[in-house]
Amino acid sequence: MKAILPLGLAAALIAGCAQSKTCTAKPGGDKTVKTSAGEMTRTANSGTPKLGSVDAEGFTLISDGSWTGWRVNENAKAWSIVNGAFRAQGDRSHNFYNGPLAPFKDFELKVDVMTEPGSNGGIYIHTKYLDSGWPWGGYETQVNQTQGDWRKSGSVYSVQDVKEDVIKGLVKDNEWYTHHVVVKGSNVKIYLNGKLVNDFTEEAGRQPGKDFERKLNSGTFALQAHDPKSVVLYKNIRVKKLN
Repeated sequence: MKAILPLGLAAALIAGCAQSKTCTAKPGGDKTVKTSAGEMTRTANSGTPKLGSVDAEGFTLISDGSWTGWRVNENAKAWSIVNGAFRAQGDRSHNFYNGPLAPFKDFELKVDVMTEPGSNGGIYIHTKYLDSGWPWGGYETQVNQTQGDWRKSGSVYSVQDVKEDVIKGLVKDNEWYTHHVVVKGSNVKIYLNGKLVNDFTEEAGRQPGKDFERKLNSGTFALQAHDPKSVVLYKNIRVKKLN
């Protein structure tokens, strides 16, 4: 019997194949995605939540262990997929969400993150795709437990920063934790493992900067590969629009 894919899943497969140009569908809903790190096969019946599924809290899954809905800019070799997670290690590179839910204005974003010791990363909000360089648009929310930069996880980078004492014992290297960002109006709240570590309200009349915008507007998300010595994994990325 010929397998018939649901319309939404078929569209996602087509979109993913269009981006990678190396994706093939297998009978029964399996799909194979070839990346710079090799070939990865996922089975639709494996129990993994499907891309676009909505959980009981209203969050939509926007990552499913494939490249569907995501676009890496420079230095693509800095990225691979390991056990359903985006793994970042290499020269500066950013992985942008370019799926159908973008852009975002008011939202909640949850990302499961794990860092190896001495690693630096980041999750950008309200940003826009660039072919190279550090993302100009929006804000970076910092990912860093033990790397040398004193701005630690939960910082709105270089705007309202979090120091080591705030996150000590809350998040650790080599352990998964939840990075939760809530943007509503002019306010940004960042929770790590459910604890509020940053509550930033943008001042009225704030103007974009020259080197980085650092201003709320609207846009998409980007995951950061910072440098070859940093290893950061991002998975189970889900979002809920608030407007």
